[in-house]
Amino acid sequence: MNSLLLITLVAPLLSLKANSHDIAERINSMQSTWKAQPNHVTERGIENLKKMLGARLEKIQFLPVKPERRLINLNIPDSFDARSKWPGCTTISSVKDQSDCGSCWAVAAASSMSDRLCIASGGKINVNISSEQVLSCCSYCGDGCNGGYPDEAWKYASRAGIVSGGDYGSDEGCQPYAISPCSSNPTKGLPRCVDDVDTPMCYRECTNIFYRRSFYNDLHKFQSPYRISSSVASIQAEIMENGPVEAAFTVYADFNYYNRGVYQYTFGRAVGGHAIRIIGWGTENNVDYWLCANSWTPSWGEGGFFKIARGTNECGIEDSVIAGLPDL
Repeated sequence: MNSLLLITLVAPLLSLKANSHDIAERINSMQSTWKAQPNHVTERGIENLKKMLGARLEKIQFLPVKPERRLINLNIPDSFDARSKWPGCTTISSVKDQSDCGSCWAVAAASSMSDRLCIASGGKINVNISSEQVLSCCSYCGDGCNGGYPDEAWKYASRAGIVSGGDYGSDEGCQPYAISPCSSNPTKGLPRCVDDVDTPMCYRECTNIFYRRSFYNDLHKFQSPYRISSSVASIQAEIMENGPVEAAFTVYADFNYYNRGVYQYTFGRAVGGHAIRIIGWGTENNVDYWLCANSWTPSWGEGGFFKIARGTNECGIEDSVIAGLPDL
């Protein structure tokens, strides 16, 4: 599309008076690979979206790159879904709620660790790794709810170990997530989302009084983390062999309107960095995609999941793929 025409079409949508339904309709009129629709994230506005995008991307490139293996004899299928490959590892299917905290960097890391711990143990260790501990206790990982470094979360797991911990109010594991779900609409029965969320305090003990193991007996350690080459085949091989990976990408103003289909950037300014899990891939209407799990509740996107274009480094997602292996 002609750049001058694009500016003419988009400029009215960037004003404070823009209606979310009008924005969604305009996004849909400008491309055909994905559908936009207002949702609970768009209700909160672009400034609140910024606060949920806590992944700091600048240090990921300093992680050592996992040596590329010969992929000639590896049969990479046209489509792959880790949920189907490892059905006994229930964490792969879960969708988290980071609430109004910029904790995506910790949530995506802990979720990927949970998946990989279950896979590596042959399903014997099927627990949620505590994103709460990563968020609250890793002082060098960043600034808690104000953002952090995904790579440092993995380094923390290799140095200190992380206990188990489920979702808010779940009474699952040693340190469940302590930040309540929220809503911009008080009629939904949830606390109102606030502008500034305090990072929970760090505890070196289990905060779940019903959990029977001690904090130090519950720690799970990981080996030193690594970055995966931006080669599509290398990322696919890593997921096939070891499970979901954490990835980070730049979010633009149109992404929060995602409802279904294969996301490709349409318009809007960069808002921030976001960390998610990649759990598979496929092709939809002749467009190759990565299948990803977000942390904006199951009511966003395709049940909390989304597809994003594969093979074009969409929004930088193929440049920032990281992982590690459990130290069993």
